[in-house]
Amino acid sequence: MNKDIDQSIFEDMPVPKALAAMALPTILSQLITTVYNLADAFFIGKTNDPYKVAALSLAFVLHLFLTAIANLFGIGGGSLISRLLGKFEKESARHICAFSVYGALLLSLVYSAGVFMFMEPLLRIMGASNDTLPYAQQYAVWAIIVGGVPTVLSITAAHILRSVGYARQASLGIGLGGILNIILDPVFMFGLLPPGMEVTGAAVATMLSNVFSTLFLMICFFHLKNRTVLCLSLKGIFQSKKHILSVLVVGIPTALGTMLTCVSNTIVNRMAADYGDIPLAAAGIIKRVYQFPYSAAIGIGQGMLPLVAYNYASGNYSRMRQTIRCAMIFSMAFASVLITVYELLPSQIIRLFINERTTIVLAADFLRIVCTAMPFVIFNFQICYVFQAMGMGKEALIISACRQGIIYIPMILLMNAVFKMYGVIWAQTITDMLALLISVVLYMKTNRNLRMQESSKIG
Repeated sequence: MNKDIDQSIFEDMPVPKALAAMALPTILSQLITTVYNLADAFFIGKTNDPYKVAALSLAFVLHLFLTAIANLFGIGGGSLISRLLGKFEKESARHICAFSVYGALLLSLVYSAGVFMFMEPLLRIMGASNDTLPYAQQYAVWAIIVGGVPTVLSITAAHILRSVGYARQASLGIGLGGILNIILDPVFMFGLLPPGMEVTGAAVATMLSNVFSTLFLMICFFHLKNRTVLCLSLKGIFQSKKHILSVLVVGIPTALGTMLTCVSNTIVNRMAADYGDIPLAAAGIIKRVYQFPYSAAIGIGQGMLPLVAYNYASGNYSRMRQTIRCAMIFSMAFASVLITVYELLPSQIIRLFINERTTIVLAADFLRIVCTAMPFVIFNFQICYVFQAMGMGKEALIISACRQGIIYIPMILLMNAVFKMYGVIWAQTITDMLALLISVVLYMKTNRNLRMQESSKIG
């Protein structure tokens, strides 16, 4: 019996129940995270100042790079840890756990220092105007420069806890931090800080909530270290270059996908800014609103990943496929409910974030457009997580690069030239339809190879 994980979840529990045990806490924490991201936009929107709302969108792109760093070590390391446990290689799993945490710590320090040195030119590149720049700088100082390390460590630690079967603890740490952020937002924005400092207040609340999440998850690490492979010892973390390379093979494509999202978001922001700060604010609100169905898909995918990784490594391909099918059904069903709400009540939803009429009308149109992309986006997300679970970084990179770079960026430029701002919004839907074809081809090829391996073993 492998005592480092709850083996029944990975091997014996009915697949729908196992997926629910891993995914539901993750979905909940993802949704809470989305809510606290929305809380920033909600409370700042109460100022009815589109410059502050637009500034939040600009700083959000810089914040995404922190997620890229966390995914590099969290998803890359977590996927490998689950596969190593499937092969009962516990000592190697401990080394990878420590490597992932310290790698995330070091790289987040470097990134925060880089933002500190080049903050204004970076924000200018992303489309900041003289009106939005001061507010974007306020947010970047506290949420990214001061709060960069706890943001990255909390996400990385949650991925690793999930990889050994402790999804509930991982989600509790992220979820409690999110709830704290929602509570602290109005306290700092409208209570402790003077008028005009609302963006700073939102950033301070975000930073403190991530500090709390990191401390909570580190306590979980120390509490579980004697009965799991969770480890923070520096001893031996560079012993296996092969395993470190495996972390990077999965983690780098994941991080690059997030970075390409930052690049494409920057291009969208720049193009929206060309049409004025109101279109920029509208596009920024939409990015947050449609995170709800995406968060559900991400939560299911992250809950699925350890199950797929473990069963792939142990050779239980039948259970692995059943897990993938179940995840697809769950994510599509959950997202469909939210898509219906968005299509029926777009103006009412946008009004929660800003009460400026022109922005509401424009953002409501944008929301209806992005809803058409969601089924394709969700399917592509899940296939990416499957490839990450299997350690197939190249395939995951192809899908991510097409979705956020190779196809998407030229599509944005083309649609902007032909259909202006509405074309920019439609570009995501068209891109994900094309990327879906690539995802299906790659998955079918991989599945065919696995069936050939199964046949050869039987023969």
